Order: sequence, then C-alpha cells, then structure tokens
Amino acid sequence: MPSAATVKTVATEVAGAVMVGLPQLAPDKFSAWLLKLIDLAVDGGPGLPPAKKVAARHLERRQDVDAAIGSLTRLHIGLASAQGFVTNVGGGLAALVGMPANVAGIVIVQIRLAACIAHLHGYDIEDPRVRTALVMCLLGNRRIAKQVKAGELPGTPLVVATAPVHDVALANEVARNVLSDVLADLGTKDLAGFIARKIPLVGGGVGAVVDGYNTSQVARCARSQLVTRRPALA
Repeated sequence: MPSAATVKTVATEVAGAVMVGLPQLAPDKFSAWLLKLIDLAVDGGPGLPPAKKVAARHLERRQDVDAAIGSLTRLHIGLASAQGFVTNVGGGLAALVGMPANVAGIVIVQIRLAACIAHLHGYDIEDPRVRTALVMCLLGNRRIAKQVKAGELPGTPLVVATAPVHDVALANEVARNVLSDVLADLGTKDLAGFIARKIPLVGGGVGAVVDGYNTSQVARCARSQLVTRRPALA
C-alpha cells in the first residue's frame, strides 16, 4: 500500500498536469482563477502585503528607484526560491480551490514583483491595461519578442499598458495564452524536480534554482519593457 507521502506527491503531479491543460479545457474557470491571482498579487491579502506598499517601503529605504528595484528583485527571487513561502502564501490561496499552491504561489510572487517595478516606473497598477502587461512580463523578453513577431501577442507590454482603451476580450485571451505557456514551463520544471528529488543531494535545490532564475527574468523583462514614465528623483 502506498504511503501518504507518495499519494500526496502523485496527486500534486497530476494536479500540475491538469493545470497545464486548463486554459484549453476550461477557459472560463481558468480566467476566474487568473483574475484572483492577479488581484492577490497586486492588491495583497492575508499574509501578503500589497505591491504598492512593498515598493514604497523599499524606495523609502533606498532613496533611489533603481536601487529599490534591485532590492525588490532580490527579495522576490528569495521568496520564489523558498518553497515554504511559495506553497503557503497566506490565507489568500485558500480561495483558489483546485489550483496547486506551488503553481499559484510562484505566479503570485512574479506578478507582484512586476507590479512593484511598474509602480516605481510610474504606471497605475490599478489600471486593467497595466495588469495585463504585468502578466505578459511572466513570459520574459525573448518569448515576448517571438510571440509579437508571430502575431500571438498584440504588442509589447508597453503597448498594452498604454493602449487608448482596455479591451476585455483581448486581455482575457492574452492572459490565458501567457499563463498557459508559464504553466507549461512550471509543469516541466515540476517533472524535472520530481525526478531530481530521487537523486540524493540534488533534488532539494532544483526547484529553488529554476524558480529563482525565472523570477530574475521576470524582473529583467518588467524593467526593460515597462520603461520609466517618471523623472529621476533629485
């Protein structure tokens, strides 16, 4: 008879595989989950301070936007690498029934980092156009360029964030496509991590390294795509 730990591991892997296919299998349910993720990441919730508050605190300490962004990036890379945090982001994840906590947690960490950077660069992160752009930043610069060229995205995060009007249908489609790619990556990473955990002294660090690296790429993307719109501090 399999142990409880084995059953939990298998259930987590199956749940992760299901999540990768959800954008196609249940787009409406996926969109509802996505909206909760974005709101929780930007607005905060139990155990998770709002992005504006976190960004303001780092700017107050550093007295320089670039230095504050560097500090925020290091913080969120650490949070993404800390599996205990990623799988227990306060009570907010309790509302995301059916979504594996590790998947939801890492997406929340990365969107909040992008939101902090956007806020410090002068964007209104309450604006739904900006929130769509934040989700796009999870792709990273290379995939954004590739998908824009292929016509899979309507434009860069900057184009979306500063569009004349907010197109709800387009925003939902962009978000589903972006998160579908991100979830596919997380599914691959989880499988690699599952295999690596079978190898002594290796498994524990695999997920942390991958999550940390991907989070650094999200920061790089947000900094370069959502260029600053405010004058430098004197």
